[in-house]
Amino acid sequence: MQVKKVDHIGIAVRSIEKALPFYMDVLGLPFLGIEEVESEQVKVAFLQAGEAKLELLEPLSPESAVAKFIEKRGEGIHHVALGVEDITERIRELKEHGIRMIQDAPKRGAGGAWVAFMHPKSTGGVLYELCERTNRTEGHQ
Repeated sequence: MQVKKVDHIGIAVRSIEKALPFYMDVLGLPFLGIEEVESEQVKVAFLQAGEAKLELLEPLSPESAVAKFIEKRGEGIHHVALGVEDITERIRELKEHGIRMIQDAPKRGAGGAWVAFMHPKSTGGVLYELCERTNRTEGHQ
């Protein structure tokens, strides 16, 4: 599998409003915007960090995966997103290598990207996200 780059790092926070001053004022990272991803019950703030982005993930409900993560582990790094081309083919390759996927097919994520997560039990305890940022939609229904 070929990884183009680290696309972003997802960081779980209880409150984007409370977290942003550190990232913007202390670290000086440019703020790119906020959006809600209803399917994941999360609000996402985007910051530019060199060639990658940081995504601050605030749960919108106590049932969301991010809320459960914070409850179990506290605030902090939630996932690392790897930029790939042809995410459907990358999922197939990973499964051929015995990697367990949380999603067997890509779905729309923040910023309109196609995403799929690898299960941390297959990756040494790290939650990795595959992330394809293109305008093509074929094969990703």
